[in-house]
Amino acid sequence: MTTLEAKLEAARADLADRDGVLIAFSGGVDSSVVAALAHDALGEDAVACTARSETLPEAELEDAKRVASEIGIHHELVEFSELESDAFVENDDDRCYHCRTMRLGEMIETAREFEIETVCDGTNADDPGAGHRPGLQAVEELEVHSPLLAHEIDKTEVREIADRYGLSVADKPSMACLSSRIPTGLEVTEERLGRVERAEALLRQWGFDQFRVRDHDGLARIEVAPDELERALELEFAETVREELSEIGFDHVTLDLHGYRTGSVSPTTEADVDDGNVEDDVFASESS
Repeated sequence: MTTLEAKLEAARADLADRDGVLIAFSGGVDSSVVAALAHDALGEDAVACTARSETLPEAELEDAKRVASEIGIHHELVEFSELESDAFVENDDDRCYHCRTMRLGEMIETAREFEIETVCDGTNADDPGAGHRPGLQAVEELEVHSPLLAHEIDKTEVREIADRYGLSVADKPSMACLSSRIPTGLEVTEERLGRVERAEALLRQWGFDQFRVRDHDGLARIEVAPDELERALELEFAETVREELSEIGFDHVTLDLHGYRTGSVSPTTEADVDDGNVEDDVFASESS
């Protein structure tokens, strides 16, 4: 038995020992693997739950619905608003803590409705050592179970497991919530979140894979992966993106020649998370 096989067996046994679990599910690779393992172990006693709010792009919500269908797991949606929290809107270094606390709180309430005692998330074994992750404090405080972390399954292994299950998100890039596009200290507002979502939808239509649109109070700073930078410099794209982002509400549109970097508008020790996560997984809300 390989090391990964042993980890998988232990994770399934862990979940099977529980009366039921509710998974904080963004549709990112981490939470999708937890959902697949839980569905294997518990069948109908496993529930995937996605928290819908202003920080979750509509495209990510549709992905979550699709992946839940691939797995065959029951999928619940709950709605709430982080913008009702002054601490979140303030957007300080602990924004992800406030976001994760609220999202997981919604998960816990939903689990109670299903008479489920265990809430799981997609924190993997690489996450605790990946820099400033205030959201992990909320996971610990609320006693949310992280089976990938508990059984030392790292990100590379997560993707391998997703591939074994035939999940379409096996190679999906990490995706953090929309608030991670707003520099620390600049208030998170529905207007800023909305124009970032529309701007990133445009880049997705152009076929870019790993990218962010950072909102510097009306200045759009576009980051794309280094291997996609040449295409972003094409005149046709530059003219189109400038015109369409101006229509969305940005005063200025720029391309960052450094390319895509995690945490480039947040504390320098922060990094991407994809499961909150919302990908990845309550909806992953750590900085990206």
